[in-house]
Amino acid sequence: MTEKQRAAHRARIQAALDKITPEEDAALTKAALEDPDTVLVTELSRRKPGRPVAETTKTPVSIRLSPDVLDYFRSGGPGWQSRIDEALREAAGLKKRA
Repeated sequence: MTEKQRAAHRARIQAALDKITPEEDAALTKAALEDPDTVLVTELSRRKPGRPVAETTKTPVSIRLSPDVLDYFRSGGPGWQSRIDEALREAAGLKKRA
């Protein structure tokens, strides 16, 4: 859709909204709020449940690895970056992350 088409679309929508009287707007709003299937925008915009944010986060970096090293870690499937992190922590003599 081009910008010109978007502008025309917005103009058509605005024209339709401008035709609604305050009484019609109140009736539509009342009907929507009474409908059990209606979901308010505020409820849709809330953060979804999921993994909590860690106290200490990892820092993204770019690193060059030998193809055979990369193949080895990737062959283990998902979590290969965490396995590299664990191997580096062990090599550096650092404690495991909680």
